[in-house]
Amino acid sequence: MELASKYNPADVEGKWYQYWLDHHLFSSKPDGREPYTIVIPPPNVTGVLHMGHMLNNTIQDILVRRARMEGKNACWVPGTDHASIATEAKVVNKLAAQGIKKTDLTRDEFLKHAWDWTDEHGGIILKQLRKLGASCDWDRTAFTMDEKRSESVLKVFVDLFNKGLIYRGVRMVNWDPKALTALSDEEVIYKEEHGKLYYLRYKVEGDPEGRYAVVATTRPETIMGDTAMCINPNDPKNEWLKGKKVIVPLVNRAIPVIEDDYVDIEFGTGCLKVTPAHDVNDYMLGEKYNLPSIDIFNDNGTLSEAAGMYIGMDRFDVRIQIEKDLEAAGLLDKTEAYTNKVGYSERTNVVIEPKLSMQWFLKMQHFADMALPPVMNDELKFYPAKYKNTYRHWMENIKDWCISRQLWWGHRIPAYFLPEGGYVVAATAEEALAKAKEKTGNAALTIEDLRQDEDCLDTWFSSWLWPISLFDGINNPGNEEINYYYPTSDLVTGPDIIFFWVARMIMAGYEYEGQMPFKNVYFTGIVRDKLGRKMSKSLGNSPDPLELIEKYGADGVRMGMMLSAPAGNDILFDDALCEQGRNFCNKIWNAFRLIKGWTNAKGTIEIPTDAHLAVQWFDQRLDAAAVEVADLFSKYRLSEALMLVYKLFWDEFSSWLLEIVKPAYGQPVNGFIYSMVLSSFERLLELLHPFMPFITEELWQQLREREPGESLMVTQLFEPVGANEQFLAEFEVAKEIISNVRSIRLQKNIALKEELELQVVGTHPVEKLNPVIIKMCNLSSVTVVESKSEGASSFMIGTTEFAVPLGNKIDVEAEIARMEAELKHKEGFLQGVMKKLSNEKFVNNAPAAVLELERKKQADAESIIKSLKESIAALKKS
Repeated sequence: MELASKYNPADVEGKWYQYWLDHHLFSSKPDGREPYTIVIPPPNVTGVLHMGHMLNNTIQDILVRRARMEGKNACWVPGTDHASIATEAKVVNKLAAQGIKKTDLTRDEFLKHAWDWTDEHGGIILKQLRKLGASCDWDRTAFTMDEKRSESVLKVFVDLFNKGLIYRGVRMVNWDPKALTALSDEEVIYKEEHGKLYYLRYKVEGDPEGRYAVVATTRPETIMGDTAMCINPNDPKNEWLKGKKVIVPLVNRAIPVIEDDYVDIEFGTGCLKVTPAHDVNDYMLGEKYNLPSIDIFNDNGTLSEAAGMYIGMDRFDVRIQIEKDLEAAGLLDKTEAYTNKVGYSERTNVVIEPKLSMQWFLKMQHFADMALPPVMNDELKFYPAKYKNTYRHWMENIKDWCISRQLWWGHRIPAYFLPEGGYVVAATAEEALAKAKEKTGNAALTIEDLRQDEDCLDTWFSSWLWPISLFDGINNPGNEEINYYYPTSDLVTGPDIIFFWVARMIMAGYEYEGQMPFKNVYFTGIVRDKLGRKMSKSLGNSPDPLELIEKYGADGVRMGMMLSAPAGNDILFDDALCEQGRNFCNKIWNAFRLIKGWTNAKGTIEIPTDAHLAVQWFDQRLDAAAVEVADLFSKYRLSEALMLVYKLFWDEFSSWLLEIVKPAYGQPVNGFIYSMVLSSFERLLELLHPFMPFITEELWQQLREREPGESLMVTQLFEPVGANEQFLAEFEVAKEIISNVRSIRLQKNIALKEELELQVVGTHPVEKLNPVIIKMCNLSSVTVVESKSEGASSFMIGTTEFAVPLGNKIDVEAEIARMEAELKHKEGFLQGVMKKLSNEKFVNNAPAAVLELERKKQADAESIIKSLKESIAALKKS
């Protein structure tokens, strides 16, 4: 097959992806091999590919492809999340554009629109992942609201309710006034805001002097919900308020002054307004002292009739107006600039409102007690390990999880209310009816008599079961697939969902499978632009991943992402990295074209000694590199593994091996050497394939005739034998000799076609590699001498001096000046080393290896200085 002059990803990527699909190379079924399993963090069903997805899924694909080539039964399960809040918001907005309000529709009518939206937009992101090369088992594609997953969710709810771990009650929750739903604590993001501290005057009832108690608050708009004032019993300055009542400003309602050491004496005036319906801490005080709660807000953040004032106004408009009204009434003492942290909804980015609400909760302490030890004792490993502390902090401060949401899109809570009060919990309406009849003793009850709870479950209540439900472990415990694939091998995700998802999956794993859901968690960083800013649409700094793939090719983009992606650290992404990836693809392509352009002489010419030594060296080098790559993969240092193979190909295979073995222009190459070079190239393709699947498959297929269905993707990685470290070290010395001789040519402007001599003073450390040195330097000879020729240009490698006699080939004055400058630098360097070694404290405390290195630096510097002085003296004589 004719190889194109330039690598064109568009000609290659679609072709091989379809080939992999056609031959079912991504598919997995339980068998006798060791399983390797990854479950995809399910993206929102209506989402599109962004840079975070690109990074996360590139890493997963690298791990999965590597596992396949290690002979494991690799199974990467794709799927999407129904994303209650995000999807419902999109459907509501779409309907609003058509002039339809959600409130105009029945639940079933709204859900039809939601399913239509999901069917139209869902799965787009999974199709886009194919462009990246994602080798998922697409036959296993799941959705958190498909039949199996939905059945699993309802079964778990019923089970946890029956275990007494799910309960219903009025509690203070985080309320999203835009999405009109409760949120869990983890769905609230706190932002620092510059606002005001308002000092309000509360008149003391019946005080003969007409005095006021002053309260400092950031939320004057909530005074209509005040039901007490609280002081610290140990606060002398407010002693006079004990047992009194105060009048709420503007509202003119008397409320009691209570005492509790919760109050911070130093904050504001030491007086605290207590609004149990609208502050978490006030709610706890209200419970403790049996205070009434007045909910002054409607669900949308406007003031309700219970407020008695400002009815129907938005809470923030009220804040502006009430400041003016308080000031006009003489009830505003003063305001001060104040910075505090304000909670925002992660989904809608509006300020959340603490609100008393009837919700469903899951008790979490039981789960935390199971899920903390395995992470802390490294039974389940985090990469990087620093996230163990984040995990522990959350587990040790865990609160019950508010699992109900006031939404229609999602898993409807399987609780059914009875006509005479109370409720039953069951997975289906039929089961609920049976329970209801048993509970009430009323055999005449019908399904129509029961009313199912209107709320749905938090999206995370389905995704916390993901590693189990994907293998149907909830509905069919102990089935073949759950026994084979679970626990999964690796989870790749962002640290921002360590609480939402990672921790909860660990909890569910121990609750329902009695073991961890995955063995390792690899945390990616946040993808930022080259200026360090988080990528966002508003900043316009987030490139379209598909456009990048079109421009640079999937392999180029994958490489660009991974070159800047150390585990757990943020990625500073720059298009230039993708360009570097594309350039590397071209380098690989051109190297292959060069090799395939040689004429194979088969057995007709002798094996050149230089080429034989070179292929032996590179074979050893590949073995050493393969061991190092395996070690880096085991530590999840994937960027380093890629860089190692990149340098191996670019710096050693292309710059050294091919340069040494390539035949003279128009001459054939020895058959053995040719086969060894092709073998080395194939092994390089194997190491590169997980990172760059498309170009490596294309070239692997072109190396020789393959059988239908054969693929690099499922080819077992070669088993490295132990590398000869001494031979590798010797070859490094030879390379250093070659580089130094080439530098002399460059400095002296001596043409490559002009032969030079090389003298080795004393003992030659790598004499057996002379054929390589002679070829690469175009030398007439390499001789061992007792002393170098006068006027020779020399260099040191370790303690051995090498010299190139130059005769009349150089400008003597310029060469003396150059060497004197180098001598001055080396003397300064030696002085620094000697100073360190004469420091008694350093010598006594430094590790032996560090001391040995410093002494070697001293010996090398002294040797080079001696050589330079001799060379300068010799040139001055000539």
